[in-house]
Parts: sequence; structure tokens; C-alpha cells
Amino acid sequence: MTHTLVIGAGIGGLTTAALLLKAGHKVTVLESHFYPGGSAGTFYYRRFRFNAGATLAGGFAPGGPHHRLAEILGIEWPVKPVDPAWRVHLPNGRVVTQWGDPDRWHEERFEAFPRAEGFWKKQELLADISWDISTRPFPWPPQSVRDIATLATSMRPKTFLSLPYLFSTIGQIAPLDDPMFKAFLDAQLLIAAQATSEETSALYGAAALDLPRRGVNHVKNGIGGLSETLVDWIRQNGGEVHYRQRVDKIELQNGKAHQVITKKGTVFQADNFVANVTPWALQNLLEKQSPPSLNKKISKLDPTWGAFILYLGIDSSKLPQGLPGHHQVIADHTKPLGETNSVFVSFSDRDDPTRAPEGMQAVTMSTHTDIAPWWTLRNGDSKAAYEERREQYAEKMIATAEKAIPDLRKAITLCKPGTPVTFEFYTQRPLGMVGGFPQNSIFKSMGPKTAVPNLWMVGDSIFPGQSTAGVTLGGMRVAAEVLAN
Repeated sequence: MTHTLVIGAGIGGLTTAALLLKAGHKVTVLESHFYPGGSAGTFYYRRFRFNAGATLAGGFAPGGPHHRLAEILGIEWPVKPVDPAWRVHLPNGRVVTQWGDPDRWHEERFEAFPRAEGFWKKQELLADISWDISTRPFPWPPQSVRDIATLATSMRPKTFLSLPYLFSTIGQIAPLDDPMFKAFLDAQLLIAAQATSEETSALYGAAALDLPRRGVNHVKNGIGGLSETLVDWIRQNGGEVHYRQRVDKIELQNGKAHQVITKKGTVFQADNFVANVTPWALQNLLEKQSPPSLNKKISKLDPTWGAFILYLGIDSSKLPQGLPGHHQVIADHTKPLGETNSVFVSFSDRDDPTRAPEGMQAVTMSTHTDIAPWWTLRNGDSKAAYEERREQYAEKMIATAEKAIPDLRKAITLCKPGTPVTFEFYTQRPLGMVGGFPQNSIFKSMGPKTAVPNLWMVGDSIFPGQSTAGVTLGGMRVAAEVLAN
């Protein structure tokens, strides 16, 4: 029996593991932490259950990645649809509600941005094409003759309608003369594509902007409930998932991956290896055996964004009833987004008693941040300077969020900050980089193959990138690659 070992119990790695197990492989998953999910995990702290990073879950509608995976494995996801998906609070006081219901969303967007209807129609066309492609095997970028053949069979007449936009950005097809509309688009894209409208690929951006229309869900027990569901299925079907097994090294033999060694000194051998890690982390695991071609590719990569996150416990009685679960707040559209100027706020479902004590809610509040300053301070002589910056960011984030939720500060009973330094410690992602690469061009996307023939990458670093739906699609591709190897 072919044995595949998966490093990391993120959703991409667990999806790959489950599909290979279903196909007859022996599967072992090694996770450094004591819970699964990675950036989409959920952790306990003082009786609250917080989402570590990701808070939005999509792709569960018929034909979506999670729906297809559930059909293959025969599982039921612990999710509940929510509508609206979230509210965007613009600097001029305008509030745009992202309705999942098509009619309500059409009415909302026309009232907010009446001159943008042409763009929205184009966006929905391109998004429909992208989602249609995602329902079939689409190995992008192609890394073999087989991939090219598969791509050819995936094309449909409608697919070719996207060709004029291959090299376009969202900014080139959107009317950006309205500064509030530009701020609205930029805020959405920074969350979903790690770049703003002038930089985000039109094809990727159109699909990213389509998330509310495709459906957003609350996950019972927090976003980590998705990975926990997959872990349960893997174990029930004979696979192994081991926590607190941090892989420190991948050893090669005759040019192929042969075994891994954990921090505890345990050795695991296998026929195939799948690394649910970033390219930099993979390079670290291979050490001096990292192939020159892989090193060259990684040397050209720019660091990705980090996140500054506040984990809040709040008293629900001090906030308005009927408050949507997700809010995106932009303080000043004339300044760059991120760094507390734009904040995403996610409340746990009041009807989910697993997330917080009675009468309370768990809240995750995040903003994009440059990782370098945090590490400069952390590695410098003054620990106080690092802590001071952390407290300043926490205060600024709460102030930004209060523009949308005025009573938020009064409701806070617990506040735990997290910086990129914190995120590296808990997720083992080098320097605390999160979210994958900016989606500037589909031609810059990374595929799962490495220069080691029986070693693949999976997760938000490979196409189609971030989001639970995106890494699930990546996991499906990698499983097919391993089976075809």
C-alpha cells in the first residue's frame, strides 16, 4: 500500500490526506500544534473559542469546493448560511451591506454606486466563468504535459469570454473616479486577494468579489470546525493524525524525499510527501538538500502580508441586537489600507454556545500589517518598544472599529493582541506571513510540484491561493497529482 505523509493539518493538507485515504493510500498527517486548521484553526482562551485567523467560510453551495468534497467523503459540514455576509463601513459614513440575496445586493449596490452597474455585470460574468472552471480539474499553472492536456479538456465556449481580461486588473475595468467606490473595492480585495484594485488580476478579483453572492457561512465551534470534521473522517477511516509532532527536517535519498524527522526525534518514512507549508518553510525543512531550482524560485518571492489581530471577549448585552456577524471598517480612504486604517471584525454566532460563556461573544478583529517592523522591534534591544507598538495598534484598531460599532469598547471584557511574531509561534509560518501571495497575475501563480519528484506543496501558497475554498481546491489538485504520479 502506498504511504503518503502530510506535513501540516491545515485544510489544504487535510483535504489532500482525506482524498488519498479514500483512494486507498495509507495516510499519516503530522501537525506541530495541538489543534488542526493552521491559519483557519480555532483555539481556547479563558473560556472563549477564538478563530486564529480566517473567519469567513464560503464554497458550500452546490458545485462549490466544500460541497463537492462533502459529497466525495460523505461528510456533513457544521455550517449555517448567513445573510448579509458582512457590512462595509466607508469613511464618509456610508454603509454598504453585502447581501447574499441577488435582488437585495443589486438594490444595495445600485443605491450606493449607481454608476458602477456596468462593472458589476462584467464582474459577475467573469466570476461565473471562474467558478465554472473550478468545478472541473484545472491544474494551473500547468507543470507537465498531462496538465496541459487536462486544461484543454476543461475549456468551454464560455471560458473564452475571459480572454480579453487575462492581463487586466480590477482597476482597469472598474470606474475608480468615485473615491468611496475605490475604497470599497480595495478593502474587499485586500482581504480576499492581498492586493488593491490597481494590482489585483481581473479574473481572480472578480471571483474574490463574488464571495457574498456565493454564500458565507458561520461554522459551529468556530472556523476550526472544518478541519476538525476532516480529522474525524480521516481517523474514522483508518488514517493517522498526530498532534505536537513538529517536522524539523525532510531528508532526501537518491533525489527523492525519504523520511521526515520531528522535533521529538521521531522518524517517519513514506513513499510520498505533501507539505502544507509556505515555500520558505519548505526550504527550511529541506535544509542543504533543497534543490537549486527551488531555491532560485524562492529567492524571487517577496514576503507576504502579516496580520495584527485582537481577540476580544465581549458582553453581548452591551451591543445592539441583530448586529451582522462581520464588519469591514475603513477609517481614511486617502491613506493606505491596513495598519489599523482598515479593520475586519467578526463576531461569533450568538446561537453557538461553544464559542463563549453565556451572554458573551468571541470577536476576532484583524488588520493587514507589514511584518518587518514587528521583527525589528522584537529582535532589538528594547522589548518595551515592541510592546508599546502592540498596545498602540490595539488602541487604534478599537478606535477604527468603533466608527461602525460605537459601543464596542464598553462591551470588551477580554482583549488579547497578536502580532506576526505571535502568529509565527502558533502557526509555524516563517515570520508570521499569512494569506498567501498577492494575486497580481494568474501567470505568477505557483503550482504544487517542487523539484523533488515525490514532494508536493499544498495550501494558500499554490493556485488558487487563500480562503478555505481556495485551499480545498488546491488539496483536490494535489491529491490528483499524487495519484497520477
